[in-house]
Amino acid sequence: MSAQIHKNIPDSAGLNAFDADRALQDLAWLYLEKADYTRALPELKRMGSLTQQLEELALTADKNPPTLQIRARNGADLERIHKHPAYVELERYAFGEFGLAAMSHRGGVFGAPDKLPPMVKYALVYLFVQAEFGLCCPLSMTDSLTRTLVKFGSEELVNTYFDQLTSQDMDTVFQGSMFMTEQAAGSDVGAIDTTARLEDGEWKLYGDKWFCSNPDAALGMVLARPEGGDAGTRGLSLFLLPRTLPDGSKNAYRILRLKEKMGTKSMASGEITLEGATAYLVGDPGQGFKQMTDMINMSRLANGVRSAGLMRRAVSEALFISKNRTAFGKRLIDLPLMRRQLMKMLVTAEQGRSMVFHTAKVLQASDAGDAKMAKVLRILTPLIKFRTCRDARKVAGDAMEVRGGCGYIEEWSDARVLRDAHLGSIWEGTSNIVALDVARATRREGALDALFDYCSTLLTEAASKGLMVGDILERLTRSVDFLNAVANDADREGEVRAAASAVYNAVSATVLAWEDAQLSDRAGYAGDRLALARAVVAHKLTATDPLSGTETHEAADAALLDRALAEAELATPVAAQ
Repeated sequence: MSAQIHKNIPDSAGLNAFDADRALQDLAWLYLEKADYTRALPELKRMGSLTQQLEELALTADKNPPTLQIRARNGADLERIHKHPAYVELERYAFGEFGLAAMSHRGGVFGAPDKLPPMVKYALVYLFVQAEFGLCCPLSMTDSLTRTLVKFGSEELVNTYFDQLTSQDMDTVFQGSMFMTEQAAGSDVGAIDTTARLEDGEWKLYGDKWFCSNPDAALGMVLARPEGGDAGTRGLSLFLLPRTLPDGSKNAYRILRLKEKMGTKSMASGEITLEGATAYLVGDPGQGFKQMTDMINMSRLANGVRSAGLMRRAVSEALFISKNRTAFGKRLIDLPLMRRQLMKMLVTAEQGRSMVFHTAKVLQASDAGDAKMAKVLRILTPLIKFRTCRDARKVAGDAMEVRGGCGYIEEWSDARVLRDAHLGSIWEGTSNIVALDVARATRREGALDALFDYCSTLLTEAASKGLMVGDILERLTRSVDFLNAVANDADREGEVRAAASAVYNAVSATVLAWEDAQLSDRAGYAGDRLALARAVVAHKLTATDPLSGTETHEAADAALLDRALAEAELATPVAAQ
């Protein structure tokens, strides 16, 4: 199917999501080493070409959520989650064909001799999530569980499960999950009361976990408190929970029910009760919260990538509709209010994209042993989880409005995208929790100072290419001072979200300007990322009087939006017969 217009209803189905996204092509070129770019480019194109096929599977899976069977027809215990074939096919693409849960941990994916850099994975997920969001949760949990197991687990434990966690064979691959939340312990992790008892030399877990996504995963990471352990997070240990024991028997925990969720309907989430389930201690006793934090942080970054991808989906649809639908004798794109709405969506979506892709670069340096980049990563991750995820809700809602009444109809994906977008601000820490984590990283770990130094270096590099970035540096300095003051004054806790937003906006403007400078060497680059940085400063880091009337930066906004429309390599739609 190719993009069509039928009786003034534009349908973008059939467009290649990678070919239609010049910015993604530019950023893949920028953030990947030449060999990795050469290897990844055909896979990015292939993922982009599958968008419509994946979208059809996702719509079907969303309308046919998983079901829980607890007994066989003869009354015997038979606990099984039934997934729709469309969801199973999505699993095959993500875990199998593209190896998205494996490529960060071993060589062999796409023929690479070694594991691939984070940017390859996140760029592919950025495309995949524009079709399907729900599966990305099990995907990121499997990826994060493998990372945490390798980082903290014993050699024996890693050797036992690594090959299956990183398999691309759908008959042998193990998926992962994370069981942390309890009824009395949501954001307050220190209130966990699941108990771990050492019985005959084996750890046994007892208690209930209230929100368990992918509850039938082969392996789960579980926080529990060993008997006699300290109160709060200091008394928690991390355990690896297998679904099936080495002798082939089912482990001693039950799925009680599945949740009926607002979004991510394709993927199962449920409640489990642990009834003396066998589990394996990961790392040192009493260090569970610190160890689980590594997994949570990777899940938070993955949440940000997914939110950025959803915003791109929303913006690309809105641009396509506005170019190809008419009202009052004009194209929607030529109407001033529509242009203003699209501009706001575009700037916010590009902020999110640059923040998550640049954080992938920082993650790679941190994993290579750069202590300063580890501090930068420490604060970028909650900043993204806080702001990018919140922004996705607004952008997705605005995109539904651009489509109009059709956007409210379930045979299109606008409603599904909007529902899914709300997840990012809730799981792995609500907005308040992650904003407070930004303050904690500032106050206790020197992460904000490291971020400021790093961003100053980026601006210096941009200035060396001839870019005028003094205004961005001034906003960056003021936002950092604001967050420092708030984070170190208990009486100002109520300002933490405003301060975190200011730093996010200033850092995103910094990254956008740096990207522009680096891309100046790329043939055909039009210079739009510096214009986006200027728009961030104008719209989000400059005080305005709401009663002042026309804003002075409207001309610059118009030029930027025109460039975005011109650079979107959207196929010319055909008129439906």
